[in-house]
Amino acid sequence: MKSHSEFYKESGVDITAGYEAVSMMKAHIDRTVTKGVLGSIGGFGGLFQPDLSNIKEPVLVSGTDGVGTKLKIAFLMDKHDTIGIDCVAMCVNDIICSGATPMFFLDYLAVGVNQPSKIAAIVSGVAEGCVQAGCALVGGETAEMPGFYGPEEYDLAGFSVGIVDKSRIIDSASVKPGDLIIGLPSSGIHSNGFSLVRKVLDVENRPLSRYVEELSSTIGEALLTPTRIYVKPILSLLQRVKVKSISHITGGGFYENIPRALPDDCAAKIDSSALTIPPVFRLLQHEGNIPEREMFNVFNMGTGMCLTVDPADADKAIECLNKDGSGAKIIGEIISGEKEVILC
Repeated sequence: MKSHSEFYKESGVDITAGYEAVSMMKAHIDRTVTKGVLGSIGGFGGLFQPDLSNIKEPVLVSGTDGVGTKLKIAFLMDKHDTIGIDCVAMCVNDIICSGATPMFFLDYLAVGVNQPSKIAAIVSGVAEGCVQAGCALVGGETAEMPGFYGPEEYDLAGFSVGIVDKSRIIDSASVKPGDLIIGLPSSGIHSNGFSLVRKVLDVENRPLSRYVEELSSTIGEALLTPTRIYVKPILSLLQRVKVKSISHITGGGFYENIPRALPDDCAAKIDSSALTIPPVFRLLQHEGNIPEREMFNVFNMGTGMCLTVDPADADKAIECLNKDGSGAKIIGEIISGEKEVILC
């Protein structure tokens, strides 16, 4: 028989609601089951048996992140079924930069009040993100913390573990001047810079339901667009083309993230005319009177991933990526110089 405590419930924690939430989220979790999953949710640890048959020197690659203050938009819109995609994306998109295949994901959800239907909606997004990344949701934690979070508030974070053969780890060692940079489009703002977004758009006081013609959506819908997950197209590419480095464009934009995938004697020259910048960024720039450099220093500006390849491999790489509808194109090149980004 499941436990029940009236005393604990009076303090704000409903154990019974917790069991109900687990029951409701199980169908979503089942969608993510992959070959390596052992057992099911409910134990003290998630079990996963990796397939090492084609890996000589297995190396584990891990990534962890949260959704950040984009959650405030979900609260204001009372829409919670996509925010979990962001949580998964922020972790697995980092892992793929090393060439690793994400194996499993775990989430941590802290709530003010356990509302089973809302928790199930949040986890449905996490599960969808795992399906898009091809990894299993093997467990997690839902913590009810009354008095710490408001009744309608929550925080969501997670981590993922991937695997790669040591000889196939992607780093910047072979990057050299003349190499080309391929950009993969973002789906929008993704999950970074939302403290600035919220300030500029004054989301607490202005309606998110406001329809904006140039966005072809409401403000709220544009802001909640889930982060794009790049795992499957990049894994497919790695089977066909040598990719020299990959950078995930997150907080810090171009100026912080691209140099993380460069050797010390190389710079990245980005052709701004090759970039397709979604209207939501121009809206933010206009309403906040934000300088162009600041925009590229905070946001992804429409490019979520940058891949460096040899010029001889560029056409093949773009063809491979665009078979999956990735919208890949050359946006720049590697030049001699300091470890920096030059936008021209």
